[in-house]
Amino acid sequence: MSNASAGPGDRLVRVGALLFALGTVATLATVTPMLIGAHALPTAVYLLSALMPIGFAIAAAGLVRSIRSRRRPVPKLL
Repeated sequence: MSNASAGPGDRLVRVGALLFALGTVATLATVTPMLIGAHALPTAVYLLSALMPIGFAIAAAGLVRSIRSRRRPVPKLL
């Protein structure tokens, strides 16, 4: 895959997807001890869970940027 065809917003989508995936793994890691009755994990793992909504927001911003760059300008009527 080549980055030569990467459009505006594509990098934001990739970074957002990576952060979302890391946040999802951290969220699963924090929920698992509660389900099996083990001791809670350190606070840092809970803070990593915050990457999920942050990654979602970054990916959504990348999608909006990509869509806005591909819109055709509306012709003026007057």
